[in-house]
Amino acid sequence: MKRLGAAIVAIGLGVLAHAGAAEPVFTRDVAPILYQHCVVCHHPNDIAPMSLMTYSEVKPWAAAIREAVLTRKMPPWLADPRYGHWSNDARLSDAEIATIRAWTAGAKLEGDEKLMPPAPTFHDGWKIGKPDVVIAIPPHKLDATGPDEYAYISVPSGFTEDRWVAAAELRPGNRRIVHHAHVFVEEPPEPAKNMAAKPPDPARAFTQWIQIRRDSLTFVRPDAPVIDDGCAIDDNGRFPGSKAGDLGSLISSYLPGREPDVYPEGTARLIRAGSNLKFQIHYSRTTGKPETDSTSVGLIFAKHPPEQVARRIDLANHMFLIPAGDPDQEVTECHTFHKDMYITSLTPHMHLRGKAMRFTMTFPDGHSETLLDVPAYDFNWQITYRAAPPIFIPAGARLKIDAHFDNSVNNPRNPDATRTIRWGEASETEMMDGWVEYVDALPTNAPTIAKK
Repeated sequence: MKRLGAAIVAIGLGVLAHAGAAEPVFTRDVAPILYQHCVVCHHPNDIAPMSLMTYSEVKPWAAAIREAVLTRKMPPWLADPRYGHWSNDARLSDAEIATIRAWTAGAKLEGDEKLMPPAPTFHDGWKIGKPDVVIAIPPHKLDATGPDEYAYISVPSGFTEDRWVAAAELRPGNRRIVHHAHVFVEEPPEPAKNMAAKPPDPARAFTQWIQIRRDSLTFVRPDAPVIDDGCAIDDNGRFPGSKAGDLGSLISSYLPGREPDVYPEGTARLIRAGSNLKFQIHYSRTTGKPETDSTSVGLIFAKHPPEQVARRIDLANHMFLIPAGDPDQEVTECHTFHKDMYITSLTPHMHLRGKAMRFTMTFPDGHSETLLDVPAYDFNWQITYRAAPPIFIPAGARLKIDAHFDNSVNNPRNPDATRTIRWGEASETEMMDGWVEYVDALPTNAPTIAKK
């Protein structure tokens, strides 16, 4: 391995030498790459373990940076490059890799300070820039021991007029315990109307039997019916009586590796006057001591009403079963779209046994296209893939989400390969979700949102 690594470095240096390039220096050659691809996380007081903003911060990490870059571990990007075009594609180019390789293998020169590019600015840690408003939950206390906790906390927006949101960033107050979180809009209740009581729904009653509540968490009971093939009919794997959820009220999400929610130009999401913001937060007791969190969301308002409303639909299979020890359990879910739309992003979501996920669209004329393929899913990097340009989907197109799970001892993240796994909100159980952000197509069938 050492000989192979030396050969790779030598090739990189040889490429630069053959091109007549001077030995790369930090200020002119390396800093621009780090500023474009890395420092969004690697800056003070953010999620990354070290800052890479300055020469003195970067030089001690040169060997680790070389290893991460050569193996393409960093920047994290899990999508197969053969499918889709993504505005947030974090991969380094071959030329950028060669530059990092040559600098880390050479004298690691700093260079002329005058050649340093302007450093990115982070307004008190906000990646979206300075928010127009920040709304936080009251301090939430978590005991030292016990199972994971899902907290649902509503906070008044304080808005006296309707506001359109162009960007939102959900930021955990205590990253040690916030595994993931979402924030939704709760609109003011409508005046009560004299409506006849609806008859009982047997399907929903069956779902109530299927679900088990433990403290704040929900699970599927072990003896519930099993549906691994969610594509036998549309939405086959969802809880009985439920429909594919159009999460139009979702404002922002926080997951490991996920970027803030910056909606495509010309789109926005609405928060009506008098609404509450409802935070859904998954807490994990990883520290073994009492903790306190005050998660918040920063909002940037659109300067004028949008041409289109940004929307999201959550497609999921809830009824699967993953046998103990199974290294490659397949679970699918399908959904047909009944209106013309433009997909603006796709997000695969699974837990610790997640192995791979693919999104394939079959169009009304019968041909199929893979929109996104994540062949090596990583629970620690739940990336939202933002389409560039948005993908036109005609009415009648059918989306298949094909997920694979590894419940074997060969999965290093697997908490317990001896357990049979059903759906559940805790990280130690599993989910199978595909989140689709979209905008409705206009009658002209022409996209009005900017191409990134």
